[in-house]
Amino acid sequence: MRPKPGSEAAEDCMLCPRECGAERENGKRGRCGVDREIKVARAALHLWEEPCISGTEGSGAVFFSGCPLGCIYCQNREIARGKRGVTISVERLAEIFLELQQQKANNINLVTAGHYLPQVKEALLLAKGKGLAIPVVYNSSAYEKADALRELEGLVDVYLPDFKYMSAALAEQYSHAPDYPEVAKAAIREMVRQRPTPRLDARGIMTEGVIVRHLLLPGHVREAKQIVKYLHEEYGNQIYISMMNQYTPMSAMAEDPLLGRRVTKREYGRLLAYAEEISVTQGFYQEGETAEESFIPEFDGQGVQRGKGGPEDPAE
Repeated sequence: MRPKPGSEAAEDCMLCPRECGAERENGKRGRCGVDREIKVARAALHLWEEPCISGTEGSGAVFFSGCPLGCIYCQNREIARGKRGVTISVERLAEIFLELQQQKANNINLVTAGHYLPQVKEALLLAKGKGLAIPVVYNSSAYEKADALRELEGLVDVYLPDFKYMSAALAEQYSHAPDYPEVAKAAIREMVRQRPTPRLDARGIMTEGVIVRHLLLPGHVREAKQIVKYLHEEYGNQIYISMMNQYTPMSAMAEDPLLGRRVTKREYGRLLAYAEEISVTQGFYQEGETAEESFIPEFDGQGVQRGKGGPEDPAE
């Protein structure tokens, strides 16, 4: 049986582009590293997103464990492999959303949630029924099926996908996913279809729209330019493009001649100059020394269990 993406059935899982067929309903782990049980590693205010997402109050970031893509240089490796996190129910996840709203978060920021899509959809519906009113941000690698994303239409206000690779060969080398470029293009197309017009409130916080991120990798300025060119030509001012220089070499990449180092100022400057040359006007860039491990949050379960790092328990 191959369930429709977003359906409650999780046996023979075909939810993500990997289509690994794991019996996640029966406790088997998929390529994402997790079974059907929701695992969350952190739920707290996060100040390190784009200014229109974090603002001064912070984004209500919920970091989910597991990831279908599995990049070899992953900055969040400890949770991406599904080995860290607290197992919670759908009902608890909905409570977390409401607690973050109570903490004055600008939005609910779902970080790598696609492999839990049916449960996340259910939790959002529960939370919205109990008063969740702030925007919902879907923070994704873009390695998602477009038909799965359609299950979120009307529930997600802001899409925040990556566009990692234009080259299938590079996607295979770094993420074992040669289909990534075409999958990501289709996913972003669906995201823009759902939220085609960027909207910001009086404080400059995005309430609707799409921001596409590209993390510049050391030695891959040409690849980055191709991605920025594609996004600008395809979508123009329908989206914002966020060009990031915060690549942090993790210990597993120490011997890699490229991924073992940081992006240089010259490399990042070349990318920004190119974006200006082709008239990208709706974009974000990073200043200062962002490639520090201190910018990677502690995945210590903060805010996940009731009474652990959040506001007082809501009234029953």
